[in-house]
Amino acid sequence: MPRIGFFCVMIDEIKKHIAIVNEFTSTDLEAIESFRIKYLGKKGLLNDFFAEFKNVPNEQKKEFGQTINQLKNAATEKVNSLKDALASTTVSDSVYGDLTRPGQPMSIGARHPISIVKNQIIEIFSRIGFNVSEGPEIEDDWHNFTALNLPEYHPARDMQDTFFIQTNPDVLLRTHTSSVQVRYMENNKPPIRTISPGRVYRNEAISARSHCFFHQIEGLYIDKDVSFADLKQTLQFFTTELFGKSKIRLRPSYFPFTEPSAEVDVYWGLETESDYKITKGTGWLEIGGCGMVDPNVLKNCGIDPEEYSGFAFGVGIDRIAMLLHQITDIRLLSENDVRFLEQFKSAL
Repeated sequence: MPRIGFFCVMIDEIKKHIAIVNEFTSTDLEAIESFRIKYLGKKGLLNDFFAEFKNVPNEQKKEFGQTINQLKNAATEKVNSLKDALASTTVSDSVYGDLTRPGQPMSIGARHPISIVKNQIIEIFSRIGFNVSEGPEIEDDWHNFTALNLPEYHPARDMQDTFFIQTNPDVLLRTHTSSVQVRYMENNKPPIRTISPGRVYRNEAISARSHCFFHQIEGLYIDKDVSFADLKQTLQFFTTELFGKSKIRLRPSYFPFTEPSAEVDVYWGLETESDYKITKGTGWLEIGGCGMVDPNVLKNCGIDPEEYSGFAFGVGIDRIAMLLHQITDIRLLSENDVRFLEQFKSAL
C-alpha cells in the first residue's frame, strides 16, 4: 500500500477511536482508570500514534496531527468529566446518604426533675396572683440576715451553717431565698404577692437526705388586713393542687422573721409501705415552714407595719421532687446521670 494511502487509513482509525472515546461512559473508578491508561498512559494508543508522526508525508502531517490532538483532547476531557461526576456523587452520598433510607431516631431531651417541680409550683401560685422574683446567689449580710430580724450574734444564725466569702466576711452564699423577698420589698410598694424560687447553700454534710446546696421556693404576701387565715387557705390551695391532698396542719414553730410561725404538714396517708416509710408511720409529712411577717422585717424594708401585714412561707423543691417522683437519694438530683434523667422524658 502506498505510504499516503497507509496514513489515510491511520487517520480513519484515529477518528474511530475518537468516536469510541465520545461514547464511553462509566461510574466505576477502575474502568475509568483503565480507559485513561489505554489512551493517555505511557504505553497508550496516543503515544503509538505520535510515534508514527515522523513517518507521515509532509502533505498529510497537518491533518494527521490535528486528528491525533482531537483524540487526545477528547480522551482527556472524557476522563476528567467522568472522574468529576463520580467525585460529586461520592460527596453527595457522604453528606446526604441514601435519601430513601429511614431516618435516624432523634434523641429527645428531658427536663430536670427540679425544673419540673419548680414550674408546677410557679404555675399553681400564678393562678392566684403571685409573680416570680429572683435575686443573687452571692448575698450580703444585710439582706440574708440582719434585715430578716437576725442581727449579728443572734443565736438563730447558728441554725444555718453558712458559706462565707473568706476575703469579705460580709459576703456569703445565701442560705435561703428570703433575701430575695427583702430586695423585693425594698423596691416595691404593697400590695406585694410574689414567690422566689432559687438555689441556696448551707455548710452541711452530704448524704442521701441532705446536701450542701438545694432549692427553695418562698412566697410573700403583704397587704392591708392580711391574716393567718389567708395564709392557711393559700397553703391549702397549694397542697391540694400539687399533691392532690387537701388535709394539712400547722404546728407551732419558731423562725426569726415570722411571728407567729408554724411548720406545714400535709396528710400523706398510710395506704402503702412507702407511705409508712416516708411519714415514719404517722401519715403526716412536713413540707415547709410559714408564718406572719415580723413587724421588724417590714420596718427594715421600709414598709409601715401599722398599716400593712403579711405572711410568708417556704418549701424545699428538692424534697417535693423526691416525694412526687419517688427519688430515694437527693444526690441524684445533682450528679447529672443521664440514665436517671432520661426517666423524666414523659414528665412536663
